[in-house]
Amino acid sequence: MSQIKFIGTAVPHFKHEQNEILRFMSRIYAFNERERRSLKYLYHQSGISTRYSVLSDYSKEPEEWTFYPPAENLEPFPSLEKRMKIFNKYAVGLSANAIQNCIENKLDPKEITHLITVTCTGLSAPGLDLQLMELLDLPKNIFRSSVNFMGCYAAIHALKLADAFCQTDPSAKVMIVCTELCTLHFQQLATTDNITSSLLFGDGSAAVLVTGDRGDTTGFPLIGFYGEVMPKGKQDMSWELSSTGFNMTLSSYIPELIEEDFEKLVNQALEKQCIQRDQITYWAIHPGGRRILEAIAKSLSLPKEKMEISYQVLREFGNMSSPTILFVLKEILSTLDKSKKQTVFGAAFGPGLTMETFMVGSTLNA
Repeated sequence: MSQIKFIGTAVPHFKHEQNEILRFMSRIYAFNERERRSLKYLYHQSGISTRYSVLSDYSKEPEEWTFYPPAENLEPFPSLEKRMKIFNKYAVGLSANAIQNCIENKLDPKEITHLITVTCTGLSAPGLDLQLMELLDLPKNIFRSSVNFMGCYAAIHALKLADAFCQTDPSAKVMIVCTELCTLHFQQLATTDNITSSLLFGDGSAAVLVTGDRGDTTGFPLIGFYGEVMPKGKQDMSWELSSTGFNMTLSSYIPELIEEDFEKLVNQALEKQCIQRDQITYWAIHPGGRRILEAIAKSLSLPKEKMEISYQVLREFGNMSSPTILFVLKEILSTLDKSKKQTVFGAAFGPGLTMETFMVGSTLNA
């Protein structure tokens, strides 16, 4: 059985208060007073206090902006090329920080046998995987794989791949690193999708080391996975390239769609592993937004405190796309009592509409 050994996280240097981002957005969207009040209400109801970005502009006055033109119409608006240049400059360092936080004083990077890089906010070739090989001096024969454009559930897909590698080779040491610079893709048109994206997303990175057990029971065993695609939600969440960055479609119907089908998904996932719902000790739910967490709670009749760590991550970091579920899982695993049989149920959502779940135990007998 494969197991999660360690999780590490990292965020960029610039920490923005939600109210500071609101001020930036209010200036750019050029709303009238009624629209400004509506935007302020949405930001105050978001459940988010702070977010991180590789860009400093969101907390500064126009004359201090370094990425956006110092004019309220933001013209000439940053091109896709400019955004990818910033991604290539900062993503590798942020990823390396997460990996080092994951394995520092625990594992020599040269022992890593597999590297899985995950992102949906930047692409190039040579890409993040080769940049990390060079920066961290990883083995030149390391097995590399990339998970791209799967969005917020991509970390679970990467865990599935790591589990498969470890099932095939119990000596494998698989490093997954999920890095997203979502704030590079701000769009200036005041559409519902753009307003929602600017309200929710932040930057961050998370790394997780997955290994085969080989008699080592110090990690947290991966019990199993289950996922489904809901085609009726295919048009409600998407992520597409444009000349001015990546455009997000994020329908207001997503929480309702998840609420409608999530309990059925959970029951099927539990049945697959012969586990009862009352055996779940913790719920690691991707905090895609406050309304999504509320929809999950309603679907499963869960009290809010059962997802307190998800709310905490949302409050402190916003939605960072793929790394976010690992931020939640890291906090939960730090509280598990390995002397007891405890089980974590995790879930995340993304384009498709895709719903992916996983379960992690406190002991190999979980």
